[in-house]
Amino acid sequence: MRGEMPKAIRLYVRYVDAVNKAVGRFSMYLVFVMGGILLYESISRTLLNQPHIWAVEVAQFVMAAYYLLGGGYSMMIDGHVRMDLLYGRWSKRKQAIVDIITGPVLLFYLGVLFFGAVSATHYAIAFDQKNYTPWGPRLWPIKVIMAFGILLTLLEAISFLFKDIARARGEEIE
Repeated sequence: MRGEMPKAIRLYVRYVDAVNKAVGRFSMYLVFVMGGILLYESISRTLLNQPHIWAVEVAQFVMAAYYLLGGGYSMMIDGHVRMDLLYGRWSKRKQAIVDIITGPVLLFYLGVLFFGAVSATHYAIAFDQKNYTPWGPRLWPIKVIMAFGILLTLLEAISFLFKDIARARGEEIE
């Protein structure tokens, strides 16, 4: 072992993981919010004959928030889907080395995605962008959530890279 990872990196990993854990655990409950909205709309539409033009769209926004805000947490707990033929059979050290090699591609992808999200959010705010539906809600709130979720995933990908570097060196960062 060539010495421990620097304290700044350990703090970065700890704080990014803590934020993603808190946001991820919060976002888990958004599924119930979405289900409640759809249940309300179903009852309102079928039993009371009072459909709402906003219900399905709000449920879609809540689902998007659930998905986007949970990305970093999913990465942190290694809960994302991984298609592998060999990876699962490798040692933790070999997995870390492969992740270090492929990690920059993920960071580039998330960086471009974040840049696009910030640009889309800026546009939505500057031009008061609304959705092209009968209800026509403003889009900036969901775009802010989108940019924040992508940022959290990008920060977690960097944390994951630091953890992989430590693992390849024979240590663990928790």
